[in-house]
Amino acid sequence: MTVCLSPLFSITGIHSSGQTEQNGDPLDFPLSASSYDRDFLEIPVSVHSGTGTAIMMLSGLGFRPPLAEWIRSRPSEIECLEITAEHFFDGGQEQLQWLSEHYPLFIHGLGLSLGSPGTLDSETLRHFSQVVEQSDPMWISEHIAFTQTTEHDLGHLNPVRPTHSNLITLADHARQLSDLCAKPLILENITSYLRLSGEMSEPEFLNTLCSQADCGLLLDVTNLFINAQNHQFDPVEWLHQIEPAVIKQLHIVGYAQRDGQFHDWHDAPIQEDLWELLEAVLEYAPVEACIIERDGGFPARNDLQKDLLRMKDIAHVYR
Repeated sequence: MTVCLSPLFSITGIHSSGQTEQNGDPLDFPLSASSYDRDFLEIPVSVHSGTGTAIMMLSGLGFRPPLAEWIRSRPSEIECLEITAEHFFDGGQEQLQWLSEHYPLFIHGLGLSLGSPGTLDSETLRHFSQVVEQSDPMWISEHIAFTQTTEHDLGHLNPVRPTHSNLITLADHARQLSDLCAKPLILENITSYLRLSGEMSEPEFLNTLCSQADCGLLLDVTNLFINAQNHQFDPVEWLHQIEPAVIKQLHIVGYAQRDGQFHDWHDAPIQEDLWELLEAVLEYAPVEACIIERDGGFPARNDLQKDLLRMKDIAHVYR
């Protein structure tokens, strides 16, 4: 058995030492994280054996202030953190520095509006790239969406039609962002109360976008489930139209229901049908990290710990 870093996302600043085992066999490339102040840190690696390739998945949380004290205690269940870039545009550099020294980080953007035609906002780009430089994340992410027009900041994520012209816009902006930050980029699917038609299916659009932009997919499992319920399609059938190799990271959080529709308000426990869909994704794709994206209604810490452990247990079944 040999172990190598995942081909799309190479990891720098991490040195090899010590030993560990996988299925009873010693790993040729055991990993520790001297750049993170932890005794041992698993990072996503490809494990090649006679039966194929498996990815050791990281489990973590979106960093939020109500969770900060718990995160600073460095519980073993939290293996990585996702940082919302905009939360650090106006300060918090000391906290960001501490987080970068103790956890693998991913930087997640909300307002770059990659789907808007024209040039990206230079000030937002500058702030985003500064956060990336300060935190040195494993990768960066944004949404397959637009949040701005030429005249207005809409204040929320809006879907783009799956057309060739929108592919060009998104791919050009994605490459610009990745090049500026010198980091791999992944792009996230969003929820939409409108199912927009276009020149191709959504999975074909996403596959082509990842190819043209040389990026990966941040598959939001909850968003997929919500869209499937609201627009009445099979989420697993949709999943199997996506190239599995492009799915690098996942988001998951509980959904809400109101007036006959499903919503992604990020304040509910993860329901059983979401766990089932998560299992289908982990069986299908070599996912490298999964983030619980809770923004409100924070539960007791032991409930989050149980969710992180359950996520890890599911991943181990297929690794």
